[in-house]
Amino acid sequence: MSAPFSISADFIADHNARLDGATTEDYHALERTLARRGIDAEALVRKVTDFGVAIPTWGVGTGGTRFARFPGPGEPRNVFEKIDDCAVIHQLARATPAVSPHLPWDKVDDNAALREKAAAHGLAFDAVNSNTFQDQPGQALSYKFGSLSHTDKAVRDQAVAHNIECIEIGRKLGSKALTVWIADGSNFAGQSSLTKTLDRYIDAMREIVAALPADWRVFLEHKFYEPAFYSTVIPDWGTSFAAAQELGPKAYCLVDLGHHAPNVNIEQIVSRLVRFKKLAGFHFNDSRYGDDDLDTGSVDPFRLFLVFNELIDAERRKAEGFAPAYMIDQSHNVTDPIESLMQSAIELQRAYAQALIVDRAALEAAQETNDALGAHLELKRAFTTDVSPLLAAARLRTGGAIAPIAAYRASGYRAQRAKERPAVAGTSAGIV
Repeated sequence: MSAPFSISADFIADHNARLDGATTEDYHALERTLARRGIDAEALVRKVTDFGVAIPTWGVGTGGTRFARFPGPGEPRNVFEKIDDCAVIHQLARATPAVSPHLPWDKVDDNAALREKAAAHGLAFDAVNSNTFQDQPGQALSYKFGSLSHTDKAVRDQAVAHNIECIEIGRKLGSKALTVWIADGSNFAGQSSLTKTLDRYIDAMREIVAALPADWRVFLEHKFYEPAFYSTVIPDWGTSFAAAQELGPKAYCLVDLGHHAPNVNIEQIVSRLVRFKKLAGFHFNDSRYGDDDLDTGSVDPFRLFLVFNELIDAERRKAEGFAPAYMIDQSHNVTDPIESLMQSAIELQRAYAQALIVDRAALEAAQETNDALGAHLELKRAFTTDVSPLLAAARLRTGGAIAPIAAYRASGYRAQRAKERPAVAGTSAGIV
């Protein structure tokens, strides 16, 4: 059997050679512009190079809606093939050095082999994600009416045991965190006790926290709605924060950009969690109407920039306990997942770089003198600066592609993978 198709370093170098002249010219032009503002472009490139965000293993597959899922060509059929696709994203965009597995979707018999597979591609493992929002084949008890907050202690014990198993698998993979999201809630008024469900959740989470290794953290993920539409057990950052407080110093609050009521000020939530030393990190995506899981920065890039503005502020203040984890969490229903994930990683780097060039002294001076428009314009000046040449320079210097999506399309990677990974099913109903 021939070896699986891969994109060679020589191919990337040849593709870059055709773009290098214009890229260098654009970089030097931006360098001069930034220098007039007292900003060192080379220092920014180094910061961008060090920035990384994790790719979820499930993200390289095609997503879906409640109504249908249309599989794409060459989809990965197992976690080893998912790692191959994640590796291509990092190879070209140079911004995604870690992968985040979801269990039991990614459960294997040989965790050492999986860790070696990732390491061979230069990838590490980020937080492991548990799944008690679906019933799995052979599962003894159903999660139809909840998991960690279920009325039946036997169901709660089963969910706790699964999370502890995830910790053990994550430890073997080299992870240092567990992400817990539950779908528990109700669809009818009176269906569940709003008080008892939260009590049961916190009691179950205490058992999970007790099983964490000394150097691990647990990330509590809230979600405003779906699949529970009347009430959700952990629906907002306030409930998540209160639970994390009760669970102790290993528990932190995860911010998914889509898991909020419409028009909520997410950057303010970020600043509050930083202030209370409970910010776990992020699941990055974007939304238009609700919890859409659209590509990061595709709808509201200014909001993404404002989130990073708070993060850079916390970093520069050396806020106590500030160590956010970054992961992309999207559903790619109509695009090639590899392309969407590369573009999202680039948009995250863009927001990060733009936040780095905010004139902090001028911003603070405007804030302290109540110069509302002046403060706003300081942010807009950074946001409207095209930092694309900085991002391209960072990729070029680390062996990536100047134009990752163009290089990916020219490589024929998807077509080759489609030959190696024949489709096993047609369209299907429901999210997969």
